[in-house]
Amino acid sequence: MTENLLSLGRLILATLRDLAPIILVIVFFQVAVLQQPFPNLGEVLGGLFLVMIGLALFIQGLETGLFPLGEAMAGDFARKGSLAWLLAFGFALGFGTTVAEPALIAVADEASRAAAEAGLIRSDEEALERYADGLRITVAVSVGFALMIGVVRILKGWPIPYFMIGGYILVVIMTPFAPAEIVGVAYDSGGVTTSTVTVPLVAALGVGLATVIRGRNPLIDGFGLIAFASLTPIIFVLAYGMVV
Repeated sequence: MTENLLSLGRLILATLRDLAPIILVIVFFQVAVLQQPFPNLGEVLGGLFLVMIGLALFIQGLETGLFPLGEAMAGDFARKGSLAWLLAFGFALGFGTTVAEPALIAVADEASRAAAEAGLIRSDEEALERYADGLRITVAVSVGFALMIGVVRILKGWPIPYFMIGGYILVVIMTPFAPAEIVGVAYDSGGVTTSTVTVPLVAALGVGLATVIRGRNPLIDGFGLIAFASLTPIIFVLAYGMVV
């Protein structure tokens, strides 16, 4: 029990160290540049404390549960020897984690409100929800597709630069043909998908596969799935805008 408390304390201190740069930036600009006192200082300090505790517990949860679970499941599927089940697992993992991604939910809701204000969709609740859900499902499908491609790449040992260069060339080609209103949303979708929920499990999947497959280097072949998960949403959302 004591050892666990000490470990948690060290983790909280490490989290405070990681947050220190942004804290110093905010304090500097608030005090030295704006020369204004902090509004609701007590609430700000309380919120900062909750952020530290939340990040510490989140990191501990990743190290204790999600990373080992993702690596173990990827290894088990690879040993099972069924490509179909492995691809299905990769797609389901990408789809499920992305649909649950808080950053994507927030961006999809904001995009729906912006589209309503611009007169592109109706401003009633049903239209807003349908637009946001369509965007979330499109991005989730794209990440699932990305993990399927990434799994095949790890199995075959194909170099990742070919995929990334080809993908971004496709993005450049599609951008002029997509509606201007969707381009910014598409580019942001590539960033919000790779956040707190998706990244740990996707990274664990890649490392787990590269670890159990003979001839693969976890450092060289195990990473790169997150890059696919950032690229394919841009392509799919651009296509979504062109179709819808």
